[in-house]
Amino acid sequence: MKYSMLFPVAVLVLGLSACERAVVVTPAPVVTNVPVPGPAGPAGATGSTGSTGSTGYTGAQGSTGSTGATGSTGDTGATGERGKTGGDTTVVVVPAK
Repeated sequence: MKYSMLFPVAVLVLGLSACERAVVVTPAPVVTNVPVPGPAGPAGATGSTGSTGSTGYTGAQGSTGSTGATGSTGDTGATGERGKTGGDTTVVVVPAK
C-alpha cells in the first residue's frame, strides 16, 4: 500500500513538470525612413574684426608739494679730557683649547 500511492504521485509530478508554457515573442517594430546625418559642410567665412575701444580719460596732473622746513642744528656736547696713556699695563691672552 505504501508503494502503490507513491507511484501515481511520482507519475503526476513528472507529467506536470514536462509541460512547457508557450513563450510569446513580440517582434520588434520595423522602423523605416530613419534620418541619417550627412557629412559636415564647409566652414563659413571669417567675421570682420571688431573696433578698438576708446582710451580712458587722463586727468590733469596735480601740482608738486612744497619742500618742508629744514631743522636747526643741535648743540654740541661738552668735550671730555683726553685719557692718559698707560705705561706699565700688561695684557695676558690665554690660548684657546
